Amino acid sequence: MALQRWEPFKEMMTLRNALDRLFEESFVRPSAYWSNFDSGLTVPVDVYQTDKDVVVKASLPGFKPEEVDISIVGDTITIKGEHREEKEEKQENYFIRERHYGEFSRTVTIPVEIKSDQAEAVFENGVLTLTLPKAEEVKPRQIKIRAKSAAGEGQKKNEGGKK
Repeated sequence: MALQRWEPFKEMMTLRNALDRLFEESFVRPSAYWSNFDSGLTVPVDVYQTDKDVVVKASLPGFKPEEVDISIVGDTITIKGEHREEKEEKQENYFIRERHYGEFSRTVTIPVEIKSDQAEAVFENGVLTLTLPKAEEVKPRQIKIRAKSAAGEGQKKNEGGKK
């Protein structure tokens, strides 16, 4: 094991590097908590497909169905709404205030063609499930394979040998 001389100034971060890092973490790439707090509500979604449908699930805890609006234009789905505060309290009376109120909007682009006129939306336990049937031309099709009979070919060979 070789000994290495310790150089404390080499390990210290320069003031400029420290300020750059602080600026980047605070403003350029803010943490998840602060980005949600500053920009309003964000809606986490799952989007997946089955053989027949595209399904969009959005978590909207504490919302009522009448507070949510869904619009479909072409291949773009927009879920938006507003969650209003129940009762106004003076700001100084709070010990902790983490629940967010206000407007939200989430837009998702669907990569396959859908039938928007047959879309169904169900709201259960704070989860919005939007089921969008796929257009016929994008649904997977099963193609049956016909096999040639091997016995039929063998008979032709035998008939040729009997002559």
